[in-house]
Amino acid sequence: MTGNRAVVYRGAGKVAVEDIGYPDLILRDGPGVNPLNVGRKCDHGVILKVVTTNICGSDQHMVRGRTTAPEGLVLGHEITGEVIEVGRDVEFIKKGDLVSVPFNIACGRCRSCKEQNTHICENVNPDRPGSAYGYVDMGGWVGGQSEYVMVPYADFQLLKFPDKDQALEKILDLTMLSDIFPTGYHGAVSAGVKPGSTVYVAGAGPVGLAAAHSAQLLGASVVIVGDLNSERLAQAKSFGCETVNLREHPNLGEQIEQILGIPEVDCAIDCVGFEAHGHGKGTGEAPATVLNSIMEVTRAGGRLGIPGLYVTGDPGAVDEDAKVGTLKVRLGLGWAKAHTFVTGQTPVMKYHRDLMMAILSGKAQIAKAVNATPISLDQAPAAYAEFDQGASKKFVIDPHEILNK
Repeated sequence: MTGNRAVVYRGAGKVAVEDIGYPDLILRDGPGVNPLNVGRKCDHGVILKVVTTNICGSDQHMVRGRTTAPEGLVLGHEITGEVIEVGRDVEFIKKGDLVSVPFNIACGRCRSCKEQNTHICENVNPDRPGSAYGYVDMGGWVGGQSEYVMVPYADFQLLKFPDKDQALEKILDLTMLSDIFPTGYHGAVSAGVKPGSTVYVAGAGPVGLAAAHSAQLLGASVVIVGDLNSERLAQAKSFGCETVNLREHPNLGEQIEQILGIPEVDCAIDCVGFEAHGHGKGTGEAPATVLNSIMEVTRAGGRLGIPGLYVTGDPGAVDEDAKVGTLKVRLGLGWAKAHTFVTGQTPVMKYHRDLMMAILSGKAQIAKAVNATPISLDQAPAAYAEFDQGASKKFVIDPHEILNK
């Protein structure tokens, strides 16, 4: 059988492309695999030839050494691929199908899955509800920044593209359906964005850009994106967002007032997460910065969507509390303003079919919004380094160089 090259975490700041062996329909022991998952048979799964797989900011947290991820972990949870092998229990997905893989691994059988809360499936991760490919404390399912990958529960999870040729023509958009586009959209929906809303998006990385584009799709009248990186803010401005540079002008409320005439918005979305930095020049890491600032600028009775990642274990945190996810959040402010907070992973399956149709119809231009940039598998280590320096790009790995054919 053919080999299988993949991007592997090799300690803080290091990734390498290595041969990990061709997958089969069983979860074998390896770095990060929960002992209770070792030997788990997946006759309900498929093997995919990976067409595209993206580098995510969540991956970057691990690569920076800011989680408890073990060395040797195969990275990657944003996967689009062609089915090349099906398990005996797979009924509806066929060889040759081109599919999007939700980053949430979900069984389709538990209470959470039946309630569409596929981000907190109760049967795939022995540690706690919720799982993902190639991610720390998520059960140990092998990541998909690779040439081939195994995907369990195929009939339930996979989103089949209706026309393979049409899908390949729009693959840079459709590859965003596995995570980033539904995550940004979930942030906007959770924040209550509707026609006419004024929206503040914290963070102009790929998820922030996806949230901003999603807010536009939902009819927002004004979308304001804040960041410390001028290159990323320029990308947000390129598709019609207002922007605020919090390094140059640290008072967020004043900047919003200059745009809207009042220092508040209807709703806000946190697309930064636990590695947030303080506003202004020379400020260091302050994990609760974004959470506190969006409470300050969101109107009373408003909603806060929080797709930004917050973790329970951060060995590189600035203090002992933050190392276990305890942050100095001004909850009293949120309580006084009667804010609604929505946190956690995104239930991708709740949104991905609708967003696929928006892409195929031309309504959504997500690849343009996030500056999708194709690379080869061998270029992945350099792309991780460039992304870590704040490059305004969404790197899309093309392991078989299909996009160049």
